[in-house]
This record gives sequence, C-alpha cells and structure tokens, in this order.
Amino acid sequence: MATWDDVRRIALALPETTERGSHDDLPAWRVRDKSFVWERPLRRADLDALGDAAPDGPILGVRVPDLGAKEALLADDPTVYFTTPHFDGYPAVLVRLDRIDVDELAELITEAWYARAPKRLAAAYRSEAR
Repeated sequence: MATWDDVRRIALALPETTERGSHDDLPAWRVRDKSFVWERPLRRADLDALGDAAPDGPILGVRVPDLGAKEALLADDPTVYFTTPHFDGYPAVLVRLDRIDVDELAELITEAWYARAPKRLAAAYRSEAR
C-alpha cells in the first residue's frame, strides 16, 4: 500500500521536479512546470458518474504517454486504475493509492515524468539511469 509520502519521495527524486499546489491548491508534482502526478479527490460529477463503484481513499492522478497506455493500465488492473468521464480523451489515469504497490507506483510515476519531461532532460536521465 502506497502513501502520499511515497508519492512525494519518488516524484521529488526525479530531475527538475518541483512540488506545487494545483489550481485547487492540492499537491501536484511538475517537471519544468508540466504536471505529471497530482492529488485528485473525486468531485460531485465523478461520484455521480461512478455511482456505487466510486472508491474511498486517496486518489492520485497520473499522466500517461498516450491513450493506448491509458487503456492498457485500465485493462491491466481495474482494482487499482480507473477513470471518469472528466478524463475521456485525455492521457491520464486515476490510481487508488491505497491499492498500489510502492514498486509499481515508482514505475508509474517515473513513466509519467518521462511523458512530460523535455526530450533532452528525459534522454539525459535515461542514459544516467543505465
């Protein structure tokens, strides 16, 4: 089970990452001012759309490289990954933070960072990580 402390530790370990409140003043992590992970509580419209399937607990929003990656995650483990109509057509998934393993979270956050980081920064980090 992952926590917000895990999210913070993993995200801030990535190059040029900053933590700054989102437009609704919730924690968000950015690389060169591009959000890649953020706290995303469910809103009224989300709760209405999800009905009884609406999860309790902390929700993390995560950018993914493209819609294909989004669909793959949603199909891979619907007990961890989900979406709402708000994110239709947008390359992001919602994650039940209390149901994801910390190692899987680290991989997910790192991939989100790669999806948003400038190409040169991502390439430099990738070659460093080898």
